Amino acid sequence: MTAFLFSKPGQYLLGALAALALLVAAYAYVDHRGYARAEVNYKGIIAAEHAAAITASNAEVERQAARQNEAKAREAERIAEMQVEADQLSKQIEELQREASEDPDAGRTALGAPSVQRINKVR
Repeated sequence: MTAFLFSKPGQYLLGALAALALLVAAYAYVDHRGYARAEVNYKGIIAAEHAAAITASNAEVERQAARQNEAKAREAERIAEMQVEADQLSKQIEELQREASEDPDAGRTALGAPSVQRINKVR
């Protein structure tokens, strides 16, 4: 067997095996560097997408907060208007009750003109 390794075909075989080993090592090295570059590239892309998602999320939260604040302001304005209306109705009720207590015909079974006018004010 050692005679074969020192013969011309054996040397070609050893040379071919050595060349094949070098090619496999070179391919493995190049292939690994390709994976490393792809990893760096896609990590950058993922980081950019993550940052964009965070920015979009923050913008949406701010938009919702602004809309909620606008709704709260409208609600407070409407509550104030309703409070004014309630105060006016309360004053009107007090005035009508005062007029009813001062009506000389309050005990009668039929309604007089002042009583009808008070009823019409309520409508």
